[in-house]
Amino acid sequence: MTEARTAVNTPIPAKDRLIIALDVDSAEAARRIVAETSEFAGAFKVGLQLFTTAGPDFVRELCDSGRKIFLDLKFHDIPNTVAKAGIEAARIGVWMFNVHAAGGNEMMKRVVSEVGNYCENARILRPKIIGVTVLTSSSDDALREIGIEATADDQVARLSALAKAAGLDGVVASAREAGSIRQSWGDDFLIVTPGIRPDNASNDDQQRVMTPAEALRSGSDFLVVGRPITASQDMSAAAQSILSEISSVLNEN
Repeated sequence: MTEARTAVNTPIPAKDRLIIALDVDSAEAARRIVAETSEFAGAFKVGLQLFTTAGPDFVRELCDSGRKIFLDLKFHDIPNTVAKAGIEAARIGVWMFNVHAAGGNEMMKRVVSEVGNYCENARILRPKIIGVTVLTSSSDDALREIGIEATADDQVARLSALAKAAGLDGVVASAREAGSIRQSWGDDFLIVTPGIRPDNASNDDQQRVMTPAEALRSGSDFLVVGRPITASQDMSAAAQSILSEISSVLNEN
């Protein structure tokens, strides 16, 4: 286990480190999660399922209500298409969105540049732009199936370096790789970690998982938690429990 890094002592409050995944099939279900857990989470993630069923207008509704939204659509296309999609995400008002780092240097540089220019002209804050490295559901075997001979650790390191060079704000990576990313790229490079599972939760379809405490000590800045909260009989209590675990780690030093 990597020794706890100084980012545990950064001014990111405990609540702001928890991102709850709205991986549900309707806006109504998402609104209920937000209503029951907002007290304990700093942001909410809208992914492919909810975006497909509820659309950008619902994302805008959440943003307009003052919620910080991580738009998790993992843009991966030609540079022009991804840049224009990024501008639309900024126009909606999201706090953060992601692109696949495997899209390459030109794609990532283009989205950073064009979104930055748009936001400067519109006089709005640019969303944080982060690169997806290797999905936390992927194992070394899964990578080999698609022709990638590198281990998950090595592939994450390669794509993190590419994202940093392209000017992204950080990456999405499992907590297992967070320590090496932090050591390579310093405290200003954000690490957003899905695949978070409390001790009493099942792994579901995730492969590279850690508990909230382990993830923070390894170097993660933000923890994305879905089913351990949203599938709970008491979502508020589940979110509060995870927030308490986060707070305990931040108060260790």
